[in-house]
Amino acid sequence: MAEPIKFTAEELNNITEMRDENTRIINDLGQVEIQLFLINEQIVELGQLKVKLQSQFKDLQTAESALVNNLNEKYGIGTVDINTGEFIPEK
Repeated sequence: MAEPIKFTAEELNNITEMRDENTRIINDLGQVEIQLFLINEQIVELGQLKVKLQSQFKDLQTAESALVNNLNEKYGIGTVDINTGEFIPEK
């Protein structure tokens, strides 16, 4: 069996620094992956919320159109002053 050879203090220090830097980079990459995972989860949730709000908006537009049609049938064409609650017929 060959005799072991000791590294110099500088060589050992270089090896240790590289190992520590390697560990730091691997940990940082893991943190980036976790952040990307969480961001992607938020994107999915926002997409689901967007679809839900679009559906609610469409339903509201339909209800608003029905209300306008009903009010036009009852009062004729005109405008509504929301502040006073008055209907102003078109001339």
